[in-house]
Amino acid sequence: MTDRRAGQGTHKELGFWMCTALVVGNTIGIGIFVLPASLAPYGLNAMLGWGITVLGMTLLARVFAQLAREFPTADGPYTYIERTTGSLPAFLAIWCYWVSCWITNAAIAIGLAGYIGSVLPALAGVAPAVQAVSLLWLFVIVNLLGVRAGGRVQVVTTALKLLPMLFVLGLGAWLLLTEPAVYTRQVPATPITFEALLAASTIALFAMLGIESAAVPAGRVRDASTTIPRATMFGTLLTAAIYLGVSSIALLLLQQDELAQSSAPFADLLDQYVGEGKGRVLSLFIVISGLGALNGWTLLASELTASMGRHGFLPAPVQKLNARGAPVVSLLLTGVLATGMVLMNYSKSMVDTFTFLSLVVTAANLPLYLLCAIALVVLTRRGERRLPASLFVLGLLGTAYSLFAFFGLGREPFAWSLLLGAAGLPLYVYMKRQGVR
Repeated sequence: MTDRRAGQGTHKELGFWMCTALVVGNTIGIGIFVLPASLAPYGLNAMLGWGITVLGMTLLARVFAQLAREFPTADGPYTYIERTTGSLPAFLAIWCYWVSCWITNAAIAIGLAGYIGSVLPALAGVAPAVQAVSLLWLFVIVNLLGVRAGGRVQVVTTALKLLPMLFVLGLGAWLLLTEPAVYTRQVPATPITFEALLAASTIALFAMLGIESAAVPAGRVRDASTTIPRATMFGTLLTAAIYLGVSSIALLLLQQDELAQSSAPFADLLDQYVGEGKGRVLSLFIVISGLGALNGWTLLASELTASMGRHGFLPAPVQKLNARGAPVVSLLLTGVLATGMVLMNYSKSMVDTFTFLSLVVTAANLPLYLLCAIALVVLTRRGERRLPASLFVLGLLGTAYSLFAFFGLGREPFAWSLLLGAAGLPLYVYMKRQGVR
């Protein structure tokens, strides 16, 4: 593969707030609105599991931030891995991540189709598959207007999706000040065990996927060596604080059995402590949150597709930009692939489909996290220039957490990770024989 400099022929249109919105907006999607119910059976293990996940993902966020500083002209994580461990590991990591991006779009669109009828009753009679595909292509069109247009949409939807989370945090703080005993009335009695802790931290991990979102479109970021680290750390810490707060409030204020059975835990929380029927307002914000995530992942998937074209792993036309600087072929390709994934999976129930796709996405993200952590370890050991010993320790800790996450996911997701990597090998061999790499 010929070495192409990141950023050549691209417009540097993403600043700090747009990059931060990508991190927060892509990480906070639909999952947070059902996550407390998923974690409820684990009781206080959930809070400890959140602590482990937040610590591990903060370490990985620091890994991405540091690599962005060390490779200021890099075209995102691919370059970090290629320049330290070689082209094959870099390809496998980016290939798996690329697949996960458009599968994520399909999963979000399917999840949104389950809620949009309650916000727009006129659409309730439209087939869910049609709704999901229409949403996918709506944001392909938005991003065809340019990276900056997609970035602006991301800033607005991220701000709107934070409103219900801030309301829940405010409700929790008000109850703590006015009626603190409410937090001790129904403390979950589930014993703390290693198995439950591991399972809870694994569920929380899926909710934190997306911390790398500022680094992926690095070629389109202004002052990348400064902007990406700041946006990555700020976005990750903000997301983690929101997740920890709202999850803990729901866990402690609702009965454990009630929470575990809830399909809309925050709506139930508002109904119980604010007033009956008030929770239905959250349906609008669930849709807004999902729309923001769908926009962000569409932008990310298209930029990653164009990057793979620049590195010779996909046909050169995917790099083509339209008059507004948007990667038009990449956007159309990711739209087609996500559409195919939606249509293939509508033979299953919506819940089964979303669960299956979430499992695949989690498995496909971990190779990127693991190899970027290893890249930092290798970089500090090369001796090309003196780097602080703390970076070596950071790389080791990031590697250890990634391996821990693989272990926590179990055999099936690990098998999916291997399968996805193997599926890309024929393309790697073909491109190599063509003399591109």
